Amino acid sequence: MKKRRKRLVGRVVSDKMDKTVVVQVERMKRHPLYGKVVRIRKKYKAHDEENACREGDLVRIVESRPISKEKRWVVEAILERAR
Repeated sequence: MKKRRKRLVGRVVSDKMDKTVVVQVERMKRHPLYGKVVRIRKKYKAHDEENACREGDLVRIVESRPISKEKRWVVEAILERAR
């Protein structure tokens, strides 16, 4: 059975590279000792074949095989365009 691929939703923070965007994914996590909910942000480099994404877009990225040294994600869909 094939393992399901991970999907994440995040905001494009950089589109300066060719066919690559930097997507910032934000999630909430409870602190193990103090119990406070903290916001954790992580950046992923994602492959964007048509250079369709712009800075500020909300996108869904999906896990893939390694495309380059740091790229392991592909833009699956643009959920919301930046204003």
